[in-house]
Amino acid sequence: MPSASPHLRIGEAASRSGVSAANIRYYEKEGLLGAEQRADNGYRLYSADDVHRLRFIRMCRAMDMSLDEVRALLSLDLRSKADCSAACDVLNAHLGHVRERIAELRSLEQDLKTLRDRCDGQDSYCHTIEALHARADAQTAEGTATQAGPRRHV
Repeated sequence: MPSASPHLRIGEAASRSGVSAANIRYYEKEGLLGAEQRADNGYRLYSADDVHRLRFIRMCRAMDMSLDEVRALLSLDLRSKADCSAACDVLNAHLGHVRERIAELRSLEQDLKTLRDRCDGQDSYCHTIEALHARADAQTAEGTATQAGPRRHV
């Protein structure tokens, strides 16, 4: 089991966890890391437990989990049956988000194929670029599309 004794400065914690120093500071600001422990010189010190927590956060973020989902998982006790159920609930909700995003990406893929197929390069101008300009003109001031098509990017 990792030692809780703080002794690593942020650069070493970043190196050992795979999380950038900037992201470590951000996660601290967001409350994903515990209370600060400082050396006599004022530098923030990180323990092996902090490094493990950062790796956990990095792994969850790599699975595209929101900070709220990560926060919920970090708050759970792995020895509690009730918390096991809560973890499954968090993952099931995230799986629903992933499925929605997959559907959006499939729609985006089809839209991009349709745009690409508008032009074969044989005319005096590009129908694909023309279609993109037409879509730009069809957008409202708020940036939402007024015609069918994707409304966000990956």
